[in-house]
Amino acid sequence: SALSWTMPFQNATAGAITEFVIIGFNGTQHPKTVGFIILTIYFLILLGNTTNICIIARDRRLHTPMYFFVSNLAVVDIIRSTSTSPTMIIILLADMTTISYKPCLTQMFISTLGDMMEVFTITLMAYDRLVAISNPLRYHSVLTKTRISLLTISSWALASALIAVFTGIADRLPFCQPTLQYAFCDYAALVSAACVNPEILLLLPSMISLVVIFCSLLFILISYINIIFAVLNISSSADRKKMYSTCLSHLIVVACVFAPPFIGIMLKRSGFSLRLSDRHILIIVCTLGPSLLNPFVYCFRTKEIRYQLFSVFNTFVTNKYIVFKLHLTK
Repeated sequence: SALSWTMPFQNATAGAITEFVIIGFNGTQHPKTVGFIILTIYFLILLGNTTNICIIARDRRLHTPMYFFVSNLAVVDIIRSTSTSPTMIIILLADMTTISYKPCLTQMFISTLGDMMEVFTITLMAYDRLVAISNPLRYHSVLTKTRISLLTISSWALASALIAVFTGIADRLPFCQPTLQYAFCDYAALVSAACVNPEILLLLPSMISLVVIFCSLLFILISYINIIFAVLNISSSADRKKMYSTCLSHLIVVACVFAPPFIGIMLKRSGFSLRLSDRHILIIVCTLGPSLLNPFVYCFRTKEIRYQLFSVFNTFVTNKYIVFKLHLTK
């Protein structure tokens, strides 16, 4: 296997390479501007996802399976963006392009784990919508706290185990060069810097990724086919509208997660060769795009979260007004 084949080189690798130089942004026009844009996006990701988590944690009425999965998605988005954004920001704004060997492996593990957990989480959310709409009377008996906890923990454990395999392979690679022609540390970047045939070592993660994406998309598709039939049997137009609105938020998230990598795969299959700079843009969009859009989709399209957000804002403004009035009367 690829893992056993690279094991003899482990000691030589660790002794020869202690840090990498990330050169993926070399030649980028206006790097400070690009860095500031990524910094702004990262700030909005943290703000939006943290706000959703705090609102859900604050209101006990939102302690339901649906909002538990929304919170889990927010945690995944924070972890996913935090694993890569600071590195890109430091490279572009501070021109610090080096990263130590072990932190590079850690970044690869966390960012890839975030990618896989994004897929697993929206698949669990599809299951939640399927149960809620197809079998509403048994919703809370099917999706108990114990069951949703087990599903969530199992998804994290499975994703961690799969990504640990990639990390183990990368940790045993014999590296020929200390430069990574990528925007941050990921599996493809490390394989490309090694003295091995990259096609062999990229085959396993590609197959695993395709299986995960295909199975998740198939499950989501089957879920929504069942949801459509269930909604058509609902006599109340108001209830149907509510169901459509709830599902639309999830479908927007599904599109945000699957569309960018799907476009990349189609471009590659069609023989269209992406320039390195274009590939970096696609990777950044795939990494930061869903994490930015997800909290705002659920914030603005979910009535309960929107109501809580306006309530907190109104309370804040009211308190500030009262303090201002008291200050004037002194």
